[in-house]
Amino acid sequence: MNRPPEWRSWCDEAVSRIDADFARSADTHLLRVDIPGVPDCPLYFKDESVHPTGSLKHRLARSLFLYGLCNGLIGPRTTVVEASSGSTAVSEAYFARLVGVPFIAVMPCSTSREKIALIEFHGGRCHLVDSPAAVYHEAARLAERAGGHYMDQFTYAERATDWRGNNNIAESIFEQMRNEPHSVPEWIVVGAGTGGTSSTLGRYVRYRRHPTRIALADPENSVFHDYCVNGDASITHRGASRIEGIGRPRVEPSFNRHVIDRSFRVPDAASFGAARFLEGVLGRKVGPSTGTALIACVQLLAEMKRTRRRGAVVTLLCDGGERYLATCYDDGWLRGQGLDIKPARDALSHFWTKGLWREPHTRTRQPKRPVLR
Repeated sequence: MNRPPEWRSWCDEAVSRIDADFARSADTHLLRVDIPGVPDCPLYFKDESVHPTGSLKHRLARSLFLYGLCNGLIGPRTTVVEASSGSTAVSEAYFARLVGVPFIAVMPCSTSREKIALIEFHGGRCHLVDSPAAVYHEAARLAERAGGHYMDQFTYAERATDWRGNNNIAESIFEQMRNEPHSVPEWIVVGAGTGGTSSTLGRYVRYRRHPTRIALADPENSVFHDYCVNGDASITHRGASRIEGIGRPRVEPSFNRHVIDRSFRVPDAASFGAARFLEGVLGRKVGPSTGTALIACVQLLAEMKRTRRRGAVVTLLCDGGERYLATCYDDGWLRGQGLDIKPARDALSHFWTKGLWREPHTRTRQPKRPVLR
């Protein structure tokens, strides 16, 4: 393959722009929450919503673009295409505009209007498909037709990030925890979409020989929890996760179950209820994936109190709730989905004061069908 000298010069400039963007962005905050019911076990939220594109996926998009540039897959006229449920596409649109290449996001029609607007704000184009399972094939098809590059976050997420350090999210958490009463967390709780973050965290704690364990919080309509339990990588799910950013209908190539120490299945009603509950704790809205993680966190914290074990639990505040005003924060939408979030909010209130976790009855109700007359 003979490429003109300008290609390499352009790539050098593109990498420099991404490095400069990283240097302008301070590390994300680590928020400590003291819970009266478990006074010896503080809970920490790594606030990824403060990234320039507002979510944890900013880290992944940066890594994927650097991976594509340094492997010679992205050049000055390459159209970048991605299959995404929303947040990754927002961040990739940002970096595509930063380096000056076109970007197309292939997403399910169920993706929130707020995320679609953000992708377009950053100069990306949205290509919507009816079935969540169709995003992979359609993204690959569009990339081939355009002579572009299919970023394929679900395959490359776990290899594009240096899990041994280099200021990844795991190294950042442990550096920020250094002066805390429990400087090495008992647990880090994370959801999984691509599996890149859970792989980075799990590999890092083993590489650094920390006793910290990794817990997975998985929503309904996702196969990751079942895969962790039974090891069957062929399982699929016909539905789509309602918790945008986490949960997948198939086992993604970048998800590594061997670095997961424990897995929780979290009902969607509990995830949405927990996100709404956290608004009262933090004074601002958070996305429902943070609610999913919170439900797993409180189960671990309640268990630690019951066994008289002290220590810290860390999880991620993946994105802000402003992207979910029409779903998570819309009571009408929740009713239409048959989701009753009150039991989860009541259970969390009880845990916050008593440190006891009572599993809420969060079975999804079928929405009422209109009566035809």
